[in-house]
Amino acid sequence: MATRHGPHPDAAPFLSQADETEEEAVEEGSRAGGGQPEVGVQTVTGISYPRSVMIVAVLCYINLLNYMDRFTVAGILPDIESFFRIGDSSSGLLQTVFISSYMVLAPIFGYLGDRYHRKRLLCLGIAFWSAVTLGSSFIPQEQFWLLLVTRGLVGVGEASYSTIAPTIIADLFVSDQRSRMLAFFYFAIPVGSGLGYIVGSKVKDLAEDWHWALRVTPALGVVAVVLLVTVLQEPPRGAVERHSDSPLRYTSWAADIRALTLAGEGQGGSLASVTGSLPLQVFIFIGETLLSLNWAIVADILLYVVVPTRRSTAESFQIVMSHLLGDAGSPYLIGVISDRIQRGRPASYLLEFHSLQYALMLSAFAGVLGGGFFLATALFIQGDRKRAELSTQGLLPEEAEPEDRIVVPKRGRSTKVPVSSVLI
Repeated sequence: MATRHGPHPDAAPFLSQADETEEEAVEEGSRAGGGQPEVGVQTVTGISYPRSVMIVAVLCYINLLNYMDRFTVAGILPDIESFFRIGDSSSGLLQTVFISSYMVLAPIFGYLGDRYHRKRLLCLGIAFWSAVTLGSSFIPQEQFWLLLVTRGLVGVGEASYSTIAPTIIADLFVSDQRSRMLAFFYFAIPVGSGLGYIVGSKVKDLAEDWHWALRVTPALGVVAVVLLVTVLQEPPRGAVERHSDSPLRYTSWAADIRALTLAGEGQGGSLASVTGSLPLQVFIFIGETLLSLNWAIVADILLYVVVPTRRSTAESFQIVMSHLLGDAGSPYLIGVISDRIQRGRPASYLLEFHSLQYALMLSAFAGVLGGGFFLATALFIQGDRKRAELSTQGLLPEEAEPEDRIVVPKRGRSTKVPVSSVLI
């Protein structure tokens, strides 16, 4: 693993890949003068190790806030149903609308994140998300549709953050350090989700008004924007892997999509909030924790099998596939099944509990299918990783895009050549 402090930029190769063999390491060391200390990552990025850790801490805080906001609604969902006089299927639409918007917007921010200033995109997205969330707390009782619209608009801010933040971490660290930092980053998912339930319900109890629960995360969002402006220093894309901060070769978005192999995991995204049974809470905690262990692994795999100029786009399509096969439709589906089970029966709290319990059994089957797809990826990971590393370091021949080639006669036959090679 690379050392963090090295004396000279022209010393031995400063990064050794995780799957590098001992013979390759010896050969590279002898070519570079052998025995000299490796150059630190900050030599290429221009960002010190302590500053890089601070940046990751800020990104972790925002990810925590992201999931707090997402699950605050779940903590006050019975009050929202009572206030707007809606059933389980309508309340399930809140999450479905949000996830659908988030899923559609993710590829757009993936494209922007690969080509434009990531710090500015993050600041704008979080500021917009905070403003919309605050506005949703002032919606009158007769306009539930407006609450659905605001939840959809919240997806704008979250799409901008989720597609871009992991790529910044990837440009600050490599190898085992990157894996550890991503683990910290995604640890905020279960913690933030739990805090969303707790903070939402407790603030509602203290204020005796559920609207105040939606005003907590916007205030913390202002702090997040200030931290981004003052702490975040954007690293050059892919510099830590290319051993250089020279300009990258960008391709068109269509070429990026063709080059990416998309994979999604199917997971059921709904959870019943039941506060009366301690054993049930323990099992839910264990299940959600185990379910959340895959996030850092998925992000780490995706980042090291994709070249730096396509990582935000790859993150966005991973988001699209995972939510399309998971929680985009599951909250509404769970609500519909629950309402159908209750139909024609005398209303009671026990019936509401059992109807949601039976509906949620679908999530277990979806989780098993997702696990099967994870096992299938093991057949391709190592080969894809090696190709991405060689391509990043310029050791693979670059193929011109189809739109950059034309057919010309050559030695009595037609052949395709790059447009730039033809003199007109």
